Amino acid sequence: MTGLLDRATAVLDKAGLPRGALGHVESGMHFLRFDAETPQSATVYRPLLCLVLQGAKLVSAGTRNLTVAEGQSLIVSHALPVVSRIIEVPYVALVFPLDLDLLRSLAPAVSPARTTRRQDAFSITLCQTDHGMEDALARYLDHCRDKPSRHLLAPITRQELHARLLLGPHADTLQRLLWNETTASRIFSATREIQSDLSRALVVSDLAERIGMSQSAFFEHFKAVTGTSPLQYQKDLRLLHARDALRTSGAKVSDVAFRVGYESSAQFSREYARKFGLSPRQDRAALAAE
Repeated sequence: MTGLLDRATAVLDKAGLPRGALGHVESGMHFLRFDAETPQSATVYRPLLCLVLQGAKLVSAGTRNLTVAEGQSLIVSHALPVVSRIIEVPYVALVFPLDLDLLRSLAPAVSPARTTRRQDAFSITLCQTDHGMEDALARYLDHCRDKPSRHLLAPITRQELHARLLLGPHADTLQRLLWNETTASRIFSATREIQSDLSRALVVSDLAERIGMSQSAFFEHFKAVTGTSPLQYQKDLRLLHARDALRTSGAKVSDVAFRVGYESSAQFSREYARKFGLSPRQDRAALAAE
């Protein structure tokens, strides 16, 4: 773990980032470093591998809570609205985005029968990081340093990283997602449909029918996979999308509210403040003051 921590720290130091989050263009990874505990922050986790190299973070999705500590990694297989905060410092972590198409191309070579079946359908899994994954991540970062190896070696190591995920302790969660007609793959299709148009009113019974499940089974499995209900999932995504719009544009609060599907600006402001602790205007002003 020390070698990977040294590499992550070197990347952050080179970028001149003593604290915060860094998008590393050469590798496509993200690095995070904090020297103080943080308040809760809300975001959407896309399919990813997150490895904590130092410290610890609390991650909450719906009714589910996970503490990710040093030496542990988590896999997120679906797009999930989450709330998280740093609870132990110094904190250093790296995030490796997953390529689902690459995973699907590799999956047929691995028999589903070889995995240990998990009873928990939740789309975040947590485990100790194995040495093989640490070594592959370190080599991947080394290969991304210069242009020739970034073009020739990094793609090979990137494929190895995805292959290791299908062979390691996270395998069952990913295999259930990748094989067609599993419950996890159907819920994934449902989350993709919800994400495709957040302004559209969600009729749960219609969505359940489109993915081939009864309404009651759909509700049960959706909550098991995402930690929340379909309607709450859509609401959380709407609010996060609205927050991004407010922070990156000068659009009126009412226009942003209507754009993400709210018919009432007042209702939008109430639910925004309930989730983020500030009204939309206060939150925008707080960002401008930073």
